This record gives sequence, structure tokens and C-alpha cells, in this order.
Amino acid sequence: MSIDVPPAPAGDTPDEQSGTTATTTGPGPLARLGTWAATHRRWVFGIWAILVIGLGAAAPSVFSSLAGAGWQANGSESVHVRELAQEHFGGNSSAAIQVVLHSESGPLNQTGESQILAGLDRIAHADDRFAAVIPPQPGMTVSPDGRTAIAIIGANANTDEMVKAVDDHKKEITALSRDGIDVYPTGSSALWSDFNKANHDAMMKAEMFSWPLTLAIMIVAFGSIVAAGLPLLLTLAGLVASAGALVLLNMVTPISVWAMNFAMMFALALGIDYALFMVARFRAAYALQEPDGLDDAGKRRAAVRATSETMDTAGKAILLSGLTVLVSLSAVLMVPAPSVRTMAVGIMLAVVFVLAASLTLLPATLAALGGKVNAGSLPWSKGHHGASPLFTKWGHFLHRHPWGPAVIAIGILVALAAPVFGLKVAMPSIAVVPQDAPVRQGYEIIAQEMGPGVPGMLTVIAPADEAAQASSVAAKNPGIAMVMPAAPAADDSGLVMIQAVPKADPSDPSMRGTLHSLRRAMPDGAIVGGPSAENLDLQDALNTWFPRVAGTILALGFLLLLVALRAPVIALLGTVVSLLSTAAAFGVAKLIFGDGIGASLLGFQPQGFLNGWGPVFFFAMIFAIAMDYTVFLLATAKEHYEHHDDPHQAQVDAMAYSGRIIFAAAAVMVAVFFSFALADPLPPKEMGIILGVAVLLDALLIRLILLPAILRISGHGAWWSPRWLDRLLPKISFKH
Repeated sequence: MSIDVPPAPAGDTPDEQSGTTATTTGPGPLARLGTWAATHRRWVFGIWAILVIGLGAAAPSVFSSLAGAGWQANGSESVHVRELAQEHFGGNSSAAIQVVLHSESGPLNQTGESQILAGLDRIAHADDRFAAVIPPQPGMTVSPDGRTAIAIIGANANTDEMVKAVDDHKKEITALSRDGIDVYPTGSSALWSDFNKANHDAMMKAEMFSWPLTLAIMIVAFGSIVAAGLPLLLTLAGLVASAGALVLLNMVTPISVWAMNFAMMFALALGIDYALFMVARFRAAYALQEPDGLDDAGKRRAAVRATSETMDTAGKAILLSGLTVLVSLSAVLMVPAPSVRTMAVGIMLAVVFVLAASLTLLPATLAALGGKVNAGSLPWSKGHHGASPLFTKWGHFLHRHPWGPAVIAIGILVALAAPVFGLKVAMPSIAVVPQDAPVRQGYEIIAQEMGPGVPGMLTVIAPADEAAQASSVAAKNPGIAMVMPAAPAADDSGLVMIQAVPKADPSDPSMRGTLHSLRRAMPDGAIVGGPSAENLDLQDALNTWFPRVAGTILALGFLLLLVALRAPVIALLGTVVSLLSTAAAFGVAKLIFGDGIGASLLGFQPQGFLNGWGPVFFFAMIFAIAMDYTVFLLATAKEHYEHHDDPHQAQVDAMAYSGRIIFAAAAVMVAVFFSFALADPLPPKEMGIILGVAVLLDALLIRLILLPAILRISGHGAWWSPRWLDRLLPKISFKH
């Protein structure tokens, strides 16, 4: 952050800028932590070596160990149906594997079909996760022309284990193709198996692209090869540790494989963000020690003092930023969906390790390097370790002309946010899976040969004495094309299963009305589920919980800013403008993924809606990132306001000392996020574009224009606090 005031001993010290006397209270906890890390570097390096090596041993298995399912609303009617189907109907639940047998040349060859079914039996008997194979049933799971049939491998394990079972056996199943009959495993478990693999491949491809690009941006930003490499090493340590920790945590409770996907992206973005601020502040603080005239011992003492100052200023902002990110993501844990919750857990774990590394490993490394942090300096970086001349000029410009830029920025953000009111959300369709994936090929064959609703059949489970009434209700529903005969349970539970084929594709908007009307008309003992119902129940849960999650995030974000800054006005304004950039990002998402603007350029087929988990999860992530920049800018402004008691000088200095770093950090984040736009699967593409747009808008329009203009316009009022509140809040100062 700022570097205009060098370290001073506790007591009364003259303020060099204002000429007044300022009372200091000695080093704070973070300054003491920085001093300890700097003077006990070997301990810090040893602890992190043990941590990284120990957890790193488990890290390579992270993608194969983590859970592949979890996309459900816990406690919903559809989950209850799946559990009953698995327990009482031979595993014929939504987690079962639908094996499609298809012949292009004519009706299925009976000999070939028998051999394929015998092969499926062998596979099922060899794996305890599978129940018995249910052969195709004429008139039910055989197409009218006899060219397509569906065999069912029952589920004898939970959804996560069934996805892993498909991972293990899908090549073996497709290899059963013979005598002109093609075999495709499909269904929910197969869908998540293929999709998770495609998503993992896309994420790794994006990571391989983003790391060298990030290094290039860091070299330009720092002007030093050594300084530029530190954030990447820090991030790598945090990422390896968090990957190993996720594997261990998965032994206690299932953790979605998506948790690691998001953790990789967030750890890289935030780790570099934090390190950028720390390294920049250290270089500036160390330069003020005038180390060139010191001997080796003096240089070591200068490095320790610079580390202490860095932790006392930038360290506080980073800690507050990390807490803000953790608080925002913790609100997502309220959503009763295992996959959504564990994605938040994965990111939070990565943030904890990156934050810990930023506040311990990085200070120790900086103290060890001292002046060598500038090794490999490039020509343009000579002497530019303090205020940025360019952003100093920009700060003065905003000081003279705050209203015009502020109005323009607000106008752009409001215009981009306006489309958000037409944003539609739904659970993803089969289009999110690559076209050559077996699950999509099997799905499309079923839909074409047997009807669009067959891949998303609804399952009704009812007491035997209500079977006739339940079948009648389903048959009369205008959204149902066919109702299959009631099948009795395999045990003495007294239940029956009725499968109803909708007229519409599972992702068609009309499915919601069909499901709800069925449930309203069913007899008291009958419940309705199936893959389509599970998706719709999850979407309803996400829609229900979104306002609560968003409200919690906003409230907790405001409280954290209030506690840190001790200024209710600027804490409220900082929260509101972060919300504005979030709304603008979702408005852009509606234009791209809802309306399809730029779809051909980005290489995807629009679904007409945003994937269902987007609002809850992306809101938390975007707001966390937005507050990240808010904290850095306002912490810098508060530090200078505490020094000078001049709000206008604080506004200019905030731009001078943090503007270049915010710009560089945003460039890194945008590069990281936009690299995920190169992915073929739609969800990582959505994630990369939405988060990249959010960071771009937030950094350029909010942090570098609107918020500094608000500081200029509000003056002393930005930092005002009523006396009663001042007495209640903890005493936190950003002044060193």
C-alpha cells in the first residue's frame, strides 16, 4: 500500500506530511508475525516444506478421489424417490446406467443382443456397485422399429460411487458393440462421468495456458523476474496443500470434484493478487531503508523492518480481504445441495492455504531475499517502487473532476446491468457434454428413436392400493406421452413403480409445469421423481436460497468493512458499488449465454439460459473478488487519511500507491478467468467469461473511477463515525 512513512519507534513521532504529532502504539500482531517469520525463516520454510510434501503426496489423486455427483436438493421428493427405487426396485433408480443398444441397418440382431446382455451381466456381477441387469422390455424400452433398446444396470451404491463405477467400466461397456449394434452407456451417472472428464480436461487446458500468460503479466508489472516468480511459487504451495487437504477431507465426507476445479482457478487468481500487494509494498519499504549504504548485517535488519512494515499495512488488507472472501463463500453453505456446498468448501480451503502462505511463507521469503527481490530487473522498473506517476496524475484528475467520470461509470454499469432482469436459469441440458461423448450419443439416439421425453422419464412410487389412481393421474396429464404398467417392488414393501414418459425434452421449460401438476394431482401416498425431477427440485432449491445467500453475503461484507474501516458511510458505499459491478456482470451473462450474442465467436451453442447454479455461486465469487479490490483501495486510503487527516490527499494517495497494483492484479485475474473461456464444455466457459467480465468492470469502472470519485466527493464524511459506534468497534489502524 503506501510507503511514504518509514518505520518509527513507538511513542510520539512527528508526521512529516502534516507537521502534527501522531501517537503510535507499537507494532501490531501482524507486524510481530512478520518480524517472527523474517527472523525464524528456517522454521517457516521447514513447516511449509513438511506441509507441502505431506499433503502433496495425496494431491496427485485429487481428481480421481473426489466425488463426481452431488447435484441434488437434499430432502427433496425426487431424492426420496431415488432412495426408494434403489432400495426396493433392484436399483432401477435415476443413478442406474441406461445402456443403449442401437442398430443403423435394421432391427437389432437377436444373437448380438444376447451376447451384449451377457457381457453386461458379467460386468455387473464383477462389481458390487452394480445391481442386476434389467433387459429391454418390448413396448416399454424397445423402439417401435426394433432398432433401439435400453438395458438397465441397476445401482447398488450412492450417486458418487455410481459415477466412479461408470468411470471404471464405460470403455468396457462400449467395447461390447458387435454385429452392427453400437452400445452407449447413458443416464445421469454416465452423464456426470463424461461431463466431469470433459470439464477436468478443459480446466487443465486453461491452467496450462494461463500460467505462462500470468508470468508474462507479472514480469511486466514487477519489472523483475525474481519478484514476478514469487507469487506463482506462493500460489503453487497453497494449491498443492489445498489439493491434498481436499483428498483427506473427502475421506470424511464426499467432496465434489468441482471443488478442486474452482479451487485451482481461485487459488491462482487470489494468490497472485495477495502476493502482488505484499511484494510491491516490501520493495517500496525496503527501498526507503537506503540499503545500498549498509553492510550485510544492516541489510538483513532492513529486510526485517521492511517485512514488519509490509505485514502491518498490506498484511492487514490481505487478511481482511481473505476473511471477506471466506465469509462470502461461507454463505453458499446454506444451500442444501452437496455439490454446491463442497465447491464452496474447496475454494475456501484453497483461500485459507493461500492466505496462510501469504502471511507466513511470503514474508519469510521476502526477508531472506532482501534486495535480491529485484534481481533480474528490467529497464523500466528502475526506481519505480513507490507511487506510480501515471496513477498519481489520474488521482489528481479525479480530484479536480470527480463528477463526470463517476456519472459515466455509473451509466455504463447500469446499462450493462439492465438485462439482468430478463435472465433465465435452468439446470444444464445434454448440450453441455461434448458431441462425441458416449452419453450424449446414446441420449440423442433415444430421443430420436423413442421420443424426446424418454431420456428424462418421470418415476412415480406409490403404495400398491394407489397404483391405479396414480397411473390414471399420470395418463390424464397433458404433458405425459405414455405411462408404463405399474411394476411391483422386488421385496414385500407393498410399493409399486410407475414410469411416465413426458412429451418434452428434460430441459424444456414445460417440464416444470408437468412435474408440479403431476405432484398436485397424485394421491397422498404417491411421490414423483426421476432425473428430470431431481434437476427441477435442485433448481427450485437454488432459486429459493439465492435471495438468502445474497442478503447474507451483503450484510457480512458490510460488517467486515465497517469493522476494518470504522467508517459506516464508506463501508456502505463500498458494498453498494460492489453489488453494482456484480449486477453488470450478470447482465452481460444474460446477453451472451441467454441471448447468444457472440456465441459463434466464443464457440458454443446457447441454451437460452444460464446454468442453474450460476446465480448463487457466481454471485458469491464475484462479490468476493469485488470486495477484494474494495479492501485494498479503501485500506490504502484509510492509511493515508490516518496519516494526514486530509480526505482529498488520501484519495489521491490511494490511487498513487494502489492504482498500479490493482490494475496489474486485475490484468492477471482477467487473463486467468478468460483462459477458461477457451474450454469446450459450457459451464467452465460461463464461469471464465462471467468472472473475467466482472473483474474487468470492477477494476476499471469501480476501483479506478467510481470509488475514488466517491472518496473525493464525500470528503471527511466518508470516514465519519458516530461516537457510540466508535466505542463499540475494535481499534484497527492501517497506519504503520
